Amino acid sequence: MQTGRYAPSPTGRLHLGNLRTALVAWAIARQAGGRFVMRFENLDDRSRDHFLTTQLADLADLGIDWDGEPLVQSDCLSRYEDAFEQLKAADRVYECYCSRRELSQLASAPHHPPGAYSGRCRLLSEPEREQKRNDLWEKYRRGPAYRLKTKLDSATFPDRVYGLQNGAIDDFVLRRSDGVFSYNLVCVVDDAYQGVTQVCRGRDLIPSTARQNYLHQLLGSTIPQYYHVPLVLNREGQRLAKRDGAVTLPQLKAKGIEIADIIELLASSLGFSRVRSAPEILQAFDLEKMSREDWRYLGL
Repeated sequence: MQTGRYAPSPTGRLHLGNLRTALVAWAIARQAGGRFVMRFENLDDRSRDHFLTTQLADLADLGIDWDGEPLVQSDCLSRYEDAFEQLKAADRVYECYCSRRELSQLASAPHHPPGAYSGRCRLLSEPEREQKRNDLWEKYRRGPAYRLKTKLDSATFPDRVYGLQNGAIDDFVLRRSDGVFSYNLVCVVDDAYQGVTQVCRGRDLIPSTARQNYLHQLLGSTIPQYYHVPLVLNREGQRLAKRDGAVTLPQLKAKGIEIADIIELLASSLGFSRVRSAPEILQAFDLEKMSREDWRYLGL
């Protein structure tokens, strides 16, 4: 059975961009006769527990339903630790001692893909590692980050919306120096645990996909199908954010705008007209006809 998911970070109310992606993910899963599961990516220190409830309420207001209890990442730390230890046992993990300034300089180096890590700490000797561990603690009172030791530079993967894509695979971070596991690791572990076969998310996450597929292979889990969707932008052409005026359901409802009007707005931005409810979206949605262009929201 197909299983889709929606995985917001509980750092505030969902805005129109979040809600539009959720509607698409839900429609794709339900049209396939599949399950739709929820996950809260709350390892970010900006996350707040009360937003778990309000975000679920926002989705329910739109008519989106889900199967089972939502997964909360902060309840799953032992599972991430197990995956991390599995990679360490396979000699796929090494310590990184680079500062943010050094990482910024390395990421702009002309002989590496933009933003990719050069592998600077990968081949250090044990005495060098010991010295750098001591320096880190003396200067910053922190330990090293941990990176994946990769054997590929890039990989291609199919996207059901934008076609064949190619992504860089560098020695990306698995665990930060503060002990928090990285988005790429927890995302892969969670998708495997929840049996996710469809990953629908914003196209800004396309660059993460090759790395996540590589992790799926190393951990022995199944690579899902990807549906990266166009973004919602503000008046200035930047990705929509909560600071861009009335962009959440409570804000829009306070202006007297009905849920049906909001759904119609979101559906029309995807290329589907005269759609005013979740059941109507489910009936009208067609991936082949969905707009591939980012949508600039000018307000209501």
